[in-house]
Amino acid sequence: MTTTDVRKLTVTEKIGYGFGDLASNLFWQMFSIFIAQYYTDVFLLSAATMGTMMIVTRIGDAFIDPMIGSIADRTNTRWGHYRPYLVWMALPMAITAVLTFTTPHFGTTGKTIYAYVTLILMMLAYSAINIPYSALLGVLTPNSADRTSVTSYRFVMAFLPVFIVISATKPLAHFFGGSDTSPYGWQMTMLVYASVAVLLFFATFAMTRERVQPPPKQKTSLSADVGDLLRNRPWVILCIVGIAALAYANIRSTVMVYYFDYVVPNGRAYFGYVMNTGAAAFIIGVMLTSPLTKKFGKRNFYIGSMTLSAIFTVAFYFVPPANLPLVWASHALISLFAAPTAPLVWAMYADTADYSEWKCGRRATGLVFSAASFAQKFGWALAGGGVGYLLSYYGYVPNVVQSPRTINGIMLMTSFIPAVGAVIAIVALYFYDLDDKTIARMGDDLRARRVTDSPATEPASLAA
Repeated sequence: MTTTDVRKLTVTEKIGYGFGDLASNLFWQMFSIFIAQYYTDVFLLSAATMGTMMIVTRIGDAFIDPMIGSIADRTNTRWGHYRPYLVWMALPMAITAVLTFTTPHFGTTGKTIYAYVTLILMMLAYSAINIPYSALLGVLTPNSADRTSVTSYRFVMAFLPVFIVISATKPLAHFFGGSDTSPYGWQMTMLVYASVAVLLFFATFAMTRERVQPPPKQKTSLSADVGDLLRNRPWVILCIVGIAALAYANIRSTVMVYYFDYVVPNGRAYFGYVMNTGAAAFIIGVMLTSPLTKKFGKRNFYIGSMTLSAIFTVAFYFVPPANLPLVWASHALISLFAAPTAPLVWAMYADTADYSEWKCGRRATGLVFSAASFAQKFGWALAGGGVGYLLSYYGYVPNVVQSPRTINGIMLMTSFIPAVGAVIAIVALYFYDLDDKTIARMGDDLRARRVTDSPATEPASLAA
């Protein structure tokens, strides 16, 4: 590992990096919260068709993510390896997202094909901008504690779109289209979000710098990079944790809109308030992550947070839907306890990039962080596909009063079913062995190597 600047990151740069996840989550929160309902209630796909599409498109896309990470690692420009993708892919991301939320005047078969194609293109564009953006975290600074701080800023920014998307999406759809189920209204709403996101991606490019570089003598070899990755035991464990945790989070976030539309009496009137309270609790939890991590360590704090999340998620099934204050408080507590797991896992991915270089003498940050995107996509596939199939299994029919069996199914999908993913994540992380002492030793060793390997002059790729 070589670097030209080991100073602590400024608050301005941390905020600038966070803008990238604010942009990404204007898309991601639309996908996580509303895309299932958009496909079933606006686009008018059957729940089973939607579920199959989610699995097929996302799993296929997930396996492309390592290729994108590897390409990013091998990109060399005057702006660095990863920052240029924030400029190159911002417009393709915006265009494909708008097309995904466009309902064509086709028959059922034509609409299904259109949905498949646009969702695939949109997720490819998302990978092509989000994997380099995520890898950028690993090269902003060589300091592990500073990276944990950056991820806290990042995830505060990441959850600001939750307020925006929950509060503004249906009102904007109604404003543009005259009703909550207007196809034109949803298309224009996505256009608004996409336009803002493009500007934020540009801001992240302008406000950040890449400082950590691969060892100067490292030779490019995809097979060696992949071999190092598969031998990186902490990375493999985090990949399992990420898939399980994302499935847990995405099942709940996808089903909550159905829960408030069809289970909670007059729930549509309160959905935004309850979800925004949960988002506020999440942000508080993220802000507490850095100081509490210093006290308990990343691994132990993650396990504790996810354990509390799992317990309260199971308990949510027993909360009477008519008891709105208890529903409200329970959702806020689940969000608070789950919050630290998000920045912690991303900070741990950065540690596994250091671990790979420490053990193997090679650094492939983009490929390492492609695991995070792979886990995100795979978890989202399990969540989206699972929700579609389960809604179909429990007899869901859009825009009508649901049967008792369907209501009970929706309640299970907000509690017991996602909690399985949380438990798997907890068990997997017990086998993660990068504790604070090991991380400190890695840092000392890599700094010692850097003294030997650092070039005399600053590489051109680090120029602003």
